[in-house]
Amino acid sequence: MTPAPEAVERFRAGLSSVWPEGVEAPEARLAVAVSGGPDSTALLLLAHAALPGRVEAATVDHRLRPESAGEAAGVAALCAALGLPHATLAVEVAPGNVQAEARAARYAAMAEWIERRGLAALATAHHADDQAETLLMRLNRASGVAGLAGARGRGVVPGTAIPLLRPVLDWRRAELGQVVAGVDTVQDPSNANDRFDRVRIRKALASAEWLDVAAIARSAEHLAEADAALDWMAALEWRSCVSREPMGLRYRPQAPRAVVLRVLTRCITELGGEEPRGSAVARLLESLREGRPASIGDLVVRPNAGGWSFARAPLRAVRKRS
Repeated sequence: MTPAPEAVERFRAGLSSVWPEGVEAPEARLAVAVSGGPDSTALLLLAHAALPGRVEAATVDHRLRPESAGEAAGVAALCAALGLPHATLAVEVAPGNVQAEARAARYAAMAEWIERRGLAALATAHHADDQAETLLMRLNRASGVAGLAGARGRGVVPGTAIPLLRPVLDWRRAELGQVVAGVDTVQDPSNANDRFDRVRIRKALASAEWLDVAAIARSAEHLAEADAALDWMAALEWRSCVSREPMGLRYRPQAPRAVVLRVLTRCITELGGEEPRGSAVARLLESLREGRPASIGDLVVRPNAGGWSFARAPLRAVRKRS
């Protein structure tokens, strides 16, 4: 189960690029998220070989499928064979958008485990094929730059300051598959279900040999850089053009549309408490530029004197709309 030396060397170099402060620090221990599938199992084997004695693994059991407990037990057995600690984290997934709620529950459980174990960072197995599939799916939905931006090599676990590392973003799915050749891994049946957009995109990519998946994944990285630049510009626009008023906020826009949309989103989120949908913000901007007041959530936005004023709607109006 030991990966080839060149694969381990490549992985360690990739990990160093996103976790420079940790790779050479012998006291820093890495948490690895392992579902039991081939991608995350490959990540586990590579991390164990690159950082011997410094890796712990966790499997989140969402309890959405009857097989999930057995799959977590399989990962635990593999970790026992490797001689590294493993935890199974059972979670409750709230009703609603199952994928979003499962993701939130997963990261919350892993953050609590990481803090309890004193681990330094979390690594996940997102790879180039994931990047390419996500980009194509979102292009097909007319997403903007924020939606098209690929996952970054380093972020933070949602709601925490824990580093979230993606050290195999430049690996292809097939390359990770070679790492786990001969190792029993889990095959999620949903990965073959054509009801899901990602599965259809994956099959289309596999049949289109003229498409360069690695190049598409790099485009997602470039879009992530553009997204970060727009965030920087939006922060500058906020500091320069947004002021507080007794009833809310006033915004005098100066930037191009893409930046204005982000500042509008922040205004709405700060006053309303929830981030609005991008399509709703775009409709709001259209109304304001036409000189018409508009409402969004519990807020009323009015154009006046070269700017836009944001305030909470009167309670009676809120009740009437609800």
